[in-house]
Amino acid sequence: MTLTDDPTAAGIRDRLFIGGKFMDALEGATFETINPHDGSLIARVARAGEVDIDRAVIAASAAFPGWSGLGAAARGRILLRLADLIESNADELARLESLDTGHPIRDSRNLDVVRTAAAFRYFGGIADKLQGDVIPVEPGFLNYVVREPLGVVGAIVPWNFPLMFCSWKMGPALAAGNTVVLKPAELTPLSALRIGELMGAAGIPAGVVNIVPGPGRTAGEHLARHLGVRKIAFTGSTAVGRTIVEASAGNLKRVQLELGGKGANIVFADASIEAAVNGSAFAVFHNQGQACIAGSRLILHESIASDFLARFIELAESIRLGNPLDPTTEMGPLTSAGHRDRVLSYVQLARDEGGEVLTGGSAPDDPALGRGYYLRPTVVRADPSSRVCREEVFGPFVTVTTFRSDEEAIAVANDVDYGLGGGLWTRDLSRAHSVASRIRAGMVWINSYKRINPGSPFGGTGLSGYGREMGFEAMREYTEPKSVWVNVDAAIPPFYPRP
Repeated sequence: MTLTDDPTAAGIRDRLFIGGKFMDALEGATFETINPHDGSLIARVARAGEVDIDRAVIAASAAFPGWSGLGAAARGRILLRLADLIESNADELARLESLDTGHPIRDSRNLDVVRTAAAFRYFGGIADKLQGDVIPVEPGFLNYVVREPLGVVGAIVPWNFPLMFCSWKMGPALAAGNTVVLKPAELTPLSALRIGELMGAAGIPAGVVNIVPGPGRTAGEHLARHLGVRKIAFTGSTAVGRTIVEASAGNLKRVQLELGGKGANIVFADASIEAAVNGSAFAVFHNQGQACIAGSRLILHESIASDFLARFIELAESIRLGNPLDPTTEMGPLTSAGHRDRVLSYVQLARDEGGEVLTGGSAPDDPALGRGYYLRPTVVRADPSSRVCREEVFGPFVTVTTFRSDEEAIAVANDVDYGLGGGLWTRDLSRAHSVASRIRAGMVWINSYKRINPGSPFGGTGLSGYGREMGFEAMREYTEPKSVWVNVDAAIPPFYPRP
């Protein structure tokens, strides 16, 4: 199947995926998924309700003994086959992702699909590498620790990178032997449903993965509350993350949260200005700024601020906005009309707070983009204490402040409640390591930004959540340690002898 610009001819998967089969919601409800380029209807997708979540959890529970009992190497081989299938269907998946989310096709094809396959391949490769421990204890006893899968995992993925987050959540969960109920975002469910189909083709047994699109306030909350679910892995806003924690309390299920961010991007006086300008533009304008790790706060040394801003604004104004399916497009639309309006509200807030909009802050003039959810790259000079410098905007919107000393830069960088990612640009290696160690964030990039790899843990601190995606850290997040004691000396009684 090849997607065309006509979504009715695309053969899109628009039903729930439960127990290895596509099916309608039991109550027959659907929702519309909209093309953000022009506001047109892509498809009406089955809308999971509470009873559908129950069906999915039952299917995952029934599949758990067989999947967890399968050898780890065998599970790994299946995930490796899935990675191969993703690569062989890369063009279709990229076009589907761009159609549904507004990602430029060049990014969907060269980043999103590539990273999705890489994550499944990484976890396929380490499925049989997760080792236990032997603990040195008192003589006469053997104590060993094994790691066991948790059971049914609920995964709730956001609308900004739906394809990639499928692999981040399901890769480690499946490699460790868990089964999954995945709820994609209601705005962008299509790539996840296609991944479900490819999982069946790769040999993942029916019921091991179940995909149930639906609204967070019903389907997502019911999944978080479900007593048959042993862990919830959630990526999304901090506000919703709090409700996930509250909902999980019924059976004290494990919770992993990857939430919002307000990334500081510090440019020191000795930085390569050209590299910093280009890297900082990618940090905030890639995917229209809809990324939790976006470098949305530029913190510039006052001696280079004027030169940097002149180049940065020139680059921002040169970014090609357009149809995400056009390979020359560099920035597409925001994913929904509601979210575009939210970002525009922050432009007005910046003005109300006394900030200066240096460029952007409005829709583009091109009439061909008039029906879409487009917004020009926006640069705002603002005080660090202002709301636009402290709250997550989640769009092509970057604030600019200046500093005089390293201490001041670090203080500004850390003066928010988030702690997901941050970056810095300098030629001074000693300064680079010193500042990186003092930035309060789960990830720090030096002379780069937004670099990720399946082997490197991804996550934050503070209001950015807790727990980690990817790497061996993620495998541990999806397992439970069990300590086993063995009396190996027959002369040692198993109880205290009576006199």
